[in-house]
Amino acid sequence: MAETAALVLDVGGTKLACGVLDAGGRVLAAGRLETPTSDVASAEGLWRTVLSLLDRFDEAREGRELVGVGVGCGGPMRWPAGEVSPLNIPAWRDFPLRRRLQERYPDVPVRLHNDAVCVAVGEHWRGAGRGADNVLGMVISTGVGGGLVMGGRLIDGASGNAGHVGHVVVDPDGPPCACGGRGCLEAIASGPKLAAWAVAHGWRSADGATAIELAADAARDHPVARAAMERAGRALGIAIASATHLLDLEVVAVGGGLSQAGPLIFEPLEDALREHAKLDFAREVRVVPAALGQEAGLTGAGALVLAGGRYWNAD
Repeated sequence: MAETAALVLDVGGTKLACGVLDAGGRVLAAGRLETPTSDVASAEGLWRTVLSLLDRFDEAREGRELVGVGVGCGGPMRWPAGEVSPLNIPAWRDFPLRRRLQERYPDVPVRLHNDAVCVAVGEHWRGAGRGADNVLGMVISTGVGGGLVMGGRLIDGASGNAGHVGHVVVDPDGPPCACGGRGCLEAIASGPKLAAWAVAHGWRSADGATAIELAADAARDHPVARAAMERAGRALGIAIASATHLLDLEVVAVGGGLSQAGPLIFEPLEDALREHAKLDFAREVRVVPAALGQEAGLTGAGALVLAGGRYWNAD
C-alpha cells in the first residue's frame, strides 16, 4: 500500500505557509512566503500566488498518495463553507477559498478552519496538549485567538468560533476593543495594543514601537515595558481563570509572538491565575508554552484531514 500524505496551507496577513504532512502528522516539507502586499494585491492575484505555492509542495509529496487538503485561514469566515474575509487581507472579502480548493483537488476532501483553531488542534494532536482531553489553545499576536478541544474532540460552536478567548472580558471598564466591546483580553494583551499602551505611558524605542521591542526592553528592566508585560500577563491569567472555571480545562497552551517573552508574561499570568482560580478543580490547570512553533498551524490544518474523526465535525 502506498504511503499517504496531506497537503496543508496556512493563510495569514503577513505570510502564506504550505507543507506536506505524513499520515502521523510529521512535517515532511514546508515553506513560506510573504503575503502579497495587501494594498496592491487583487483577489485573483492572491489566489494565483496560493496555487503556485500549493503546486510547489504538491510535487514534494514524492509519490505519496494525497488523502486531503487542510487549511487554516485568518478570520472572519463563514464556516464550514470556507468563505473567508481575513481582516489583514483586504483583497479577500467573502472569497470562496474552500470551494476554489475543492475545484482544484476534486478527488480528496478539503477542510478549512480558523487559523487559531488550527494552532490549537496542532498543539493538542502533536504538541503541548498531547495526552490531555480538555485543552484550550491560545495565539497571542496581532490579535488574540484560540481553539477548544473537549473530551478529546475539537469543539466548533454554532459558527465555528468556540474558543475565541480573545473576547473574554477581563476589565469591564477597560479600553475599547475592535469588536465594539470594552475590556476584552485582545484589547489589552495583543501585540499592537500592548505596545500602544506602553507608548501612551512614555515608552520609546529606537527600533520601532512593537511588542518585540517592548519585550526586549522589559528584559532590560525598562519600568514602563515591564509594567506593560505585567498588565498583559495579568489579563491573560484572569481570562484563563474564567475559561477554566467554565470548561474544567486540563491544559492551556499559549503560543504566538508574545509567548516568546517567557517569564515576563508567564509569571504575572500564573500569579493572576492562582489569585482568581480558587475552586479545587480549577487549580489543577496547567498553562504551558506552545511546543510546535511555526509548524503548529500547518500541523493543525493537517489534523483536519488526517485525524478528522477528532477534529472535523462538519461533513
